[in-house]
Amino acid sequence: MTVPAGPGAGSAARPVPRLYAYGLLMRAAVKSQLQYRGNLLFGLAGGAAFQGVGLAFIWVVATRFGAVGGWSMTEICLLYGMRLTSHGLWVVPGNQLYFLDVTIQTGEFDRYLVRPTGVLPQLLARGIHLPVFGDLVTGLVILTGAAWQLGVPHSAAGVLYLVLALVGGAMVEGAFQIGISAMCFRTLSNRSLRVLVDSVMNSFGGYPLKVFPGPARFVLTFLVPVAFVAYLPAGVLLGRAGDLHVPLWAACAAPGAGPLLLWLAHRLWRAQSAHYSSSGT
Repeated sequence: MTVPAGPGAGSAARPVPRLYAYGLLMRAAVKSQLQYRGNLLFGLAGGAAFQGVGLAFIWVVATRFGAVGGWSMTEICLLYGMRLTSHGLWVVPGNQLYFLDVTIQTGEFDRYLVRPTGVLPQLLARGIHLPVFGDLVTGLVILTGAAWQLGVPHSAAGVLYLVLALVGGAMVEGAFQIGISAMCFRTLSNRSLRVLVDSVMNSFGGYPLKVFPGPARFVLTFLVPVAFVAYLPAGVLLGRAGDLHVPLWAACAAPGAGPLLLWLAHRLWRAQSAHYSSSGT
């Protein structure tokens, strides 16, 4: 049975604005989790510990060799903090995208189609995964400490660029995950691919990409856009734009890649959702 994927299909109720519906549903999800304060604290600690292991490994490498790709440990902390903060800004509101396969296979997705609002906001607000808050908090702590040690950004314009870079980086990661998830309407399951991309972002996003060979840098810039999440903006803030593997204008414009990719991902989502077929369960 093919179910129309348009928002509000089969409902005569007045459509609810997507952002308003998302806000209401997310507020309810957060309130339900706040009833268990101990679980929240353990979730934060778990997320922070997981991300801290990655930074500790980079610290070991930097301690052994003195620098990584010519970047000091403090500069790498700035890069790592930017990447992790952008990851947190995306994964806190968007973590439920990882469960798209389950909602399709169990028929839960059918319910989203008959409600008078967009299906994507309903999916993203179906619940909340507590450890992701640990990612965001850890990223902000590392970023703040490194920025204070390095004295960056140096001006109000630099602060604005940093904020735009963090939001843009979150959009880049979110766009890539939404775009991959959109193919699930045809394949029914591709969670392993989304987990793989998330692993690539986490594994390589905290390193200066100049440590990798040319083909790897190309892949991590133009195929899986890890460089646009934090590496290129961090290079601009640190005055290292001349050392990057892209032109100066491209590095400075890196935050703009996020809105563009997110727009393209949303269009792909809408196009692929038309191919959704109910599981009948």
